[in-house]
Amino acid sequence: MTKTISPWLALIIVLTAPLLSVIDVFIINVAIPSIKAGVHASDAQVQLVIAAYLLGYAAFLITGGRSGDHYGRKRTFFWGMIGFTVFSCLCGISQTPNQLNLMRFLQGVSAAFMVPQAIAFIQVLFLDPHERSKAIGWFGITLGLASVIGQVLGGYFAGGHFFVPGWRLIFLVNLPIGVLSLIAAHFYLPETEKHTGTKMDMSGVAVLTLVLFCLIYPLIQGREAGWPWWSFALLILSVVIFVYFVYDQHHKKISGKAPLIDIALFKFHDLNIGLVAVLFHFMMHTSYLLLSAVFLQNGLGLSPMTSGLYFVAPGILFTISSVIASRLIPRYGTPILQLGIVIIVVTFALQIVYFKTGASVFMLFTLQALYGLGNGLVLPSLLNITLRSLPAQFAGAAAGIYSTVQQTSSALGICLIGGLFYYLIDHTKNVQLAFHYGLTAHIFCLVILSVLLLCLPKKVQGAATAHIAE
Repeated sequence: MTKTISPWLALIIVLTAPLLSVIDVFIINVAIPSIKAGVHASDAQVQLVIAAYLLGYAAFLITGGRSGDHYGRKRTFFWGMIGFTVFSCLCGISQTPNQLNLMRFLQGVSAAFMVPQAIAFIQVLFLDPHERSKAIGWFGITLGLASVIGQVLGGYFAGGHFFVPGWRLIFLVNLPIGVLSLIAAHFYLPETEKHTGTKMDMSGVAVLTLVLFCLIYPLIQGREAGWPWWSFALLILSVVIFVYFVYDQHHKKISGKAPLIDIALFKFHDLNIGLVAVLFHFMMHTSYLLLSAVFLQNGLGLSPMTSGLYFVAPGILFTISSVIASRLIPRYGTPILQLGIVIIVVTFALQIVYFKTGASVFMLFTLQALYGLGNGLVLPSLLNITLRSLPAQFAGAAAGIYSTVQQTSSALGICLIGGLFYYLIDHTKNVQLAFHYGLTAHIFCLVILSVLLLCLPKKVQGAATAHIAE
């Protein structure tokens, strides 16, 4: 039976969801070379280790959020955490690349059900605006800490010698945290009011999942297979199915049913531009984390543990600069984001010059840290920029769309920029050259992002929100 407890204790319990979900993004990057060797995966299959998780996450985020409304947020959080813990363990004992990627997809689906409940509980438990702002701040701090923990644990486990191959422990470590979270949730987390007036749009979920699969899978597997006819057929099919999805959602809306996505949201100018900005930023961000981790190990010969330590400073500076940006953006607006973009572009340009065999530890460490500093000025504030012009009644639905685009963009970054990176490695056998071309693609994404921000009003009304999952 659930006891009456402090909302802060309930917050600690539900924050285990974003903690684990973000750790499982970052912990993979440093361990990718070890995972590839451990399950004898190809480059395309190892890309799917990241992309499959993001695909499952993106496809079910909106459904996960609405499930909390329909079935109760405690129940949805509980079953999402059970699924995440179980599928994490199954990832850890997988014997083949296909087994691992299927479990990663289901792990992402589970994350899509448990993580939205954390944000929902903040809205329910903290009614005072000041207290709610503090709770959201702890959400953001959790994400920053998770990024650091993920990189360090990934390097430690992948580079260590244990009773099982170290890379398997990066998945199995979720078991004790998940079990403790489930026990605490069962006894202490309160249930919330259920809203059962409308039915879930399960057909919309199925169609959206199919769209994302037909888009992501051929972009990854098609490159390695030499771009056979089926890869182009699936890409064309993804467009056809997406057009049908838009029609279906519009038809359900005018028929009085509850669609998965309210098409009326896309009538807002700032939202459309903001979502395209999100697309290019997260394509850059997620693929950079992968490329730099592989380059540090395969290009510079660093151990997984040492490679992981190079990501500690970016995580810390990201957290600090995101807090600073949340205070400056209401006063100065989008120029703060533009400053962050300039810092990242300069950082990438210097990495092209200095990230090479024989580079000094100081230079490697400093330039990695500068990326975190610049990214903290950009990434957390994109949500505020994107959603600021929307009426309050659209906020929840728009946040779900934002998160879906964010995760889909991350998967596309792994496919497109990561695909370019691995293609060049295959054909030139030069990891450093491939990394430099990847950085050039990242700079291109940032230039487009900067132009898009110029199309938005300079000033942002209200406080910036700093709780974006990386």
